This record gives sequence, structure tokens and C-alpha cells, in this order.
Amino acid sequence: MNPNLNVLGKELQECSTDPLTGWYRDGCCNTDENDRGLHVVCGILTEKFLEFAKSKGNDLITPAPQFNFPGLTPGDRWCVCARTWLDAANHGVACPVNLEATHEESLRIIPLELLEMYAE
Repeated sequence: MNPNLNVLGKELQECSTDPLTGWYRDGCCNTDENDRGLHVVCGILTEKFLEFAKSKGNDLITPAPQFNFPGLTPGDRWCVCARTWLDAANHGVACPVNLEATHEESLRIIPLELLEMYAE
């Protein structure tokens, strides 16, 4: 089995284990065909990005203990949906990204050049 690759064509690195992120909640922005939101961009969250996502119906701020979700704050790293991140970029509020931990599947939606503009 091939390892999952990042947008740079190298082995996908860990995004965050505290809080534990990822489609599989394994700390990495891995994905599969069931991940309709494409949770593949390792974002370093900012207040503006969190507020933007919430305004679009994706509340990452409010804890949801029933889903073992702690709620996120600025500075946290999280595997965010590629479309949400791209929409935020188009509105000037995208958060920085960790390219080494951003899955290559994000390139289906987001140009590498745009991700590189927001690289940490």
C-alpha cells in the first residue's frame, strides 16, 4: 500500500494530535471516498477563519461533547474541508496551512500556488 502523499508529493505528515484531527481522527489529513467534505487541508486556525467557517454553517468553535469534539481556538491545527478553505481564501480570510500535512487530494480543488501563498 502506498503512503498517503502531501501536496509536495512526499509522505503525509501529522497535522495535530491535540486536538486530535483528521477524517479518521488519527492526527493526519487522510481521506477516502466517504469523506465528502474533503477534510484534507492542515490549517493553523485563526479567529477570522473560524468565524468565516461558522458563518457558512461549519461551527468549529462550539464544543460538541457528544461527538468528542472539544471546540477549536485560534492557533489550533485542524484538517479543514478543502472547499471551506478555498472559500475563505476567496474572501481574504484563509488560515495558514502546513503543506507537509496537507493531503494531495486538496489539489483537486485548490491550486498548489494558492496553498503556497498561505504556507506557514
